[in-house]
Amino acid sequence: QVQLVESGGGLVQAGGSLRLSCAASGSIFSINAMGWYRQAPGKTREFVARITSGGSTNYADSVKGRFTISRDNAKNTVYLQMNSLKPEDTAVYYCNAPILTAFLGWGDYWGQGTQVTVSS
Repeated sequence: QVQLVESGGGLVQAGGSLRLSCAASGSIFSINAMGWYRQAPGKTREFVARITSGGSTNYADSVKGRFTISRDNAKNTVYLQMNSLKPEDTAVYYCNAPILTAFLGWGDYWGQGTQVTVSS
C-alpha cells in the first residue's frame, strides 16, 4: 500500500555532490521522523541523518558539516544533500519512516535503496 522510493544516487568523484530524494506514496495519514541510513559492502546498516516532522535534525558524526537533510511535508518527500563526498561515503542509501496508513495503522517503512559511489 505504502511505498518509499529513493532516487538521485549515482557515481561521483571525491569532493563532488549529490542530492538524494525519497518520496512516500499511498494511503498516508501521517509521517513521523524521516531518516537516511546507508550500508556499505560487507558492513552493517548505519544511521546517517534524521529529521522530525517539525524540522529538527540530527546527523552521524561522520557526515556533520557535509550532509544536509530536509523535507517537504506537502510532497511527503525527504532529501539528503551530500557535499564534499568521500570514497568512504560509498554505500547503498535507504530512507526510513514511521507512517500511519488507512488500514494497517502505524508501520515502519523502508525504501528500496539507491547506490552512491564516490571514486578517488
